[in-house]
Amino acid sequence: MRFWKGYGQMSEIIFEVREAEEGGLWARALGYPIFTQGEDWDDLRAMVKDAVACHFENEAERPKIIRLYFASDEVLAA
Repeated sequence: MRFWKGYGQMSEIIFEVREAEEGGLWARALGYPIFTQGEDWDDLRAMVKDAVACHFENEAERPKIIRLYFASDEVLAA
């Protein structure tokens, strides 16, 4: 995983996305205390972009790419 590029400028931040028990989706950044949720994918995308902008107030330090990784658990009977 490439988190840093060049002279301290972040190139990418990765979010784990899961379905919320109460409905909708939640996302958390790997390695940063950034959490958000949305009703659907479009809403979640907007909320993630807003959360990243709030966390990295200085635009020069803000990641250039946001990667959303959807994780799901599947349970199989043995």
